[in-house]
Amino acid sequence: MTASHKTFFMGISSILLGFFLVGCSAKIAENVRKVTYPPEFRYIEPQELRSDMARLAQHLRTLELAMMQNPEKQREEPGLQRQKVLMSLNNIEKVASRLQAGDAGSSHPFMQDYMQDFVRIVGEAKIAASLPQPRYYFAGQVAGGCANCHKINR
Repeated sequence: MTASHKTFFMGISSILLGFFLVGCSAKIAENVRKVTYPPEFRYIEPQELRSDMARLAQHLRTLELAMMQNPEKQREEPGLQRQKVLMSLNNIEKVASRLQAGDAGSSHPFMQDYMQDFVRIVGEAKIAASLPQPRYYFAGQVAGGCANCHKINR
């Protein structure tokens, strides 16, 4: 057997051994993360991230619809728009807080930079919408916050 054949068979053996190890332990990635990341590190699974982002997008759409309320309807039911905006902002805050990285970071580093600011803007939007004369400027920035982050991190 030549040296190239030995190298080929060693490569194949390594690949097969890798598949065998993965097959024996379906949770190998989870077990590796336990010893390679600090305990406070929150790994966000891709599926969890996609579903939370989808929920966030849904609540943002509800916020946009609430802010586009017909002026006549605003005069008829003045508190309805505020109620819808505040409910949307509360839902957005819950989802965004779940996505926000902890002190040790997360598996999605850009979220560490942007989600903290995003949650802060949502808080400011809630305060402004709760005023006796509600202001929705910050609520408009909440919807723009997603576009900013996605534009930067694509």
